[in-house]
Amino acid sequence: MTILKHELRRGRLSLIIWTAVIAFLLVISVMLFPEMKSQMTDITEAFSSMGAFSEAFGMDRLNFGELIGYYATECGNVLGLGGAFFAALLGIGMLCKEERGKTAEFLLTHPVSRARVVTEKLIALMIQVLALNIIVFLLAVGSIALIGEKIPWKEVLLLHAAYLLMQIEIAGICFGVSAFLRRGSAGDGLGIAAVLYAMSIIANITDSVSFLNYLTPFGYCGGADIVSDLKIDGVKLAVGMGACALGKLAAYIKYTRKDIH
Repeated sequence: MTILKHELRRGRLSLIIWTAVIAFLLVISVMLFPEMKSQMTDITEAFSSMGAFSEAFGMDRLNFGELIGYYATECGNVLGLGGAFFAALLGIGMLCKEERGKTAEFLLTHPVSRARVVTEKLIALMIQVLALNIIVFLLAVGSIALIGEKIPWKEVLLLHAAYLLMQIEIAGICFGVSAFLRRGSAGDGLGIAAVLYAMSIIANITDSVSFLNYLTPFGYCGGADIVSDLKIDGVKLAVGMGACALGKLAAYIKYTRKDIH
């Protein structure tokens, strides 16, 4: 498991920074809730009357005067987007970094198969995504308890589970794309995550393209849907996990046959 340990060491600083930033923003948002609670009734009414904008972000179905309505929005903004960008950046560079950094010759002269290289890098990717989400979840729940609010466990667990699955899907897709790149950049990963997010926004605004929510992981982790239905959409999730599996399969097929420079 030398490659796995090396990848975890190599990515530890990035993991610490992203985890600290996301956790800090989410905890601060929760800590501000008691101060903003009395003003949330007017904010809820204002957001619910903003038409397409409200529908795009599900704000017309959330009560910001309640902790879970407020938390679903803030969690989506902070952990949803932040986690998606982290997973995309991590995944897009995982298999092409050796060629970009000119260390491929050193790695591939060791007595390990390419399939094992892919496997250990994939495990390292998933461990880092999981670590970020566990730490953020614990700090978020702790901050809710700290402000004296009752923790809505089912909704919070569903929200965090949905965002974890979304990040796993994006990481898997970007991991597959990484196998086809020689000098992948951060822009490639951010671009994929941004397009997937934009697809969800467009699908929420226009009914004629609502099917796009089945093609983007943001389609099954909408805070308004989860809080309202108390479940994650199984069909959208199945499609997403299928896309994730295809990304990982593509990585194995391409990397084991790739002419690496």
